[in-house]
Amino acid sequence: MNHALILPILLPLITGASLLLLYRLPFGVQRLVGLASTLGLVGLGAWALVAAGGGEYRLYHAGDWPAPFGIVLILDRLSALMLALTALLGLACLLYASRGIDRRGAHFHALFQFQLAGLNGAFLTGDLFNLFVFFEILLIASYALLLHGGGRARSRAGLHYVIINLVGSALFLIALGTLYGLTGTLNMADLALEVAAAPPGDAPLLAAASMVLLVVFGIKAAILPLLFWLPRAYSASSAPVAALFAIMTKVGIYAILRVFLLVFGLGEAPVNAAAWQWLWPLALLTLALGGVGVLGSDSLRTLTAYLVIISVGTLLATLSLVTPATLGAALFYLIHSTGMAAAFFLLADLLGQQREEGYDRFSVEAPMGHRALLGGLFFLAAIAAVGLPPFGGFVSKVWILQASADEPRGLWLWALLLAAALLTLIAVSRTGSRWFWRPGPATAPRPLDRGCLAVVCALVALNGVLAALGEPVMGYLALTAEQLLTPEAYIAAMLPETLALAPEVSP
Repeated sequence: MNHALILPILLPLITGASLLLLYRLPFGVQRLVGLASTLGLVGLGAWALVAAGGGEYRLYHAGDWPAPFGIVLILDRLSALMLALTALLGLACLLYASRGIDRRGAHFHALFQFQLAGLNGAFLTGDLFNLFVFFEILLIASYALLLHGGGRARSRAGLHYVIINLVGSALFLIALGTLYGLTGTLNMADLALEVAAAPPGDAPLLAAASMVLLVVFGIKAAILPLLFWLPRAYSASSAPVAALFAIMTKVGIYAILRVFLLVFGLGEAPVNAAAWQWLWPLALLTLALGGVGVLGSDSLRTLTAYLVIISVGTLLATLSLVTPATLGAALFYLIHSTGMAAAFFLLADLLGQQREEGYDRFSVEAPMGHRALLGGLFFLAAIAAVGLPPFGGFVSKVWILQASADEPRGLWLWALLLAAALLTLIAVSRTGSRWFWRPGPATAPRPLDRGCLAVVCALVALNGVLAALGEPVMGYLALTAEQLLTPEAYIAAMLPETLALAPEVSP
């Protein structure tokens, strides 16, 4: 058994628990412990990419109990990609937080590690109930991280965030209970076979359970009409927490991909057909609302939150076309959009610290320190976020447009994607002119934190590297898409004796 597969969960879990027990350690030591753990996760993410690159599935059976009876972790190309992305994003956010934001409240580093453990567990689990468990771990940590530092705005946003996610958790349990009552299993591979072989009389209940899960994952992903908690929650939290939350919506999208292509995707009349029909219009509406929200934002943090909503709409609209080309293009865009959303949340804080008043609000035209340097960085980040060359957003959007060009519904995606990009361009251009063109120079520029500046620059530079390495990355993602559309291989790896029994998939 390959015990390395459990380390992305075990390492941050043990680190977080240790930091709670040893909270009296000097704060510098707590930072070093958290950073060492997160660096270890970066190494494990690189190992996962290499290990899954050949297309083999790697499994870990907790307690050596075989599937479907025991807890099973499974690594494929998609989960490896998400592990690596989470680790890199976590390292950038933790480095930024370690410049002083982590001191504003208690147990920041322990909560941060628990958040990473929940994220990694959600990406690795092969069981729907354990997916619920890891959702709860990451959500409980995110509740505390959102409130870290205190304040009325965070408390109000945190209350809404907690309530909507508690409702989602209750619905998740209802869906799991229904599925277990009908099939007797929650292992995703075993559940796929049971759903495909279910008698016709169970079809309405299975369809209802699938739609409840779509609502649950839609809350996590922030799809219309379940997204109104996101702008307030993300704009109220501290910059590194909001940047880490950029991956949170992608957990919901990952769950939609994993569950609806595997669990509900087999048989002559797959249960997921209704979900894809609903996803398409809701995703387009989410994309349109995100574009309007970007244009109407009153602060850079709120604008960035709506950029996250645009990315959710774009991803789900592209994924709902369910072809190898659109899946690969969507995964490339997922990498780009997650990194740039994180960069913009951190940049908003960096710029706000240099403004004499107003922080990141657009209604205040205040002088800014280090205007030339920060203005250049904002310009590069803005063209990357809009999707202009030579950054990864341009590559991802061109791939999405090419992949959807031959689809009957592709024209709708073309129109809304380009319109959202235009609205984003107008919004960031207006922001840049207000902040860097009109106000006079600051009388006494505040000290610029070079560590925070380096983190933001690194995130923007990595987006350029993503474009430069576009061909090999696209090759890996194309293989990932093919793997997602052949769930029989997943089932055969999890349950080898059922290889001959797996029905064909129908998207």
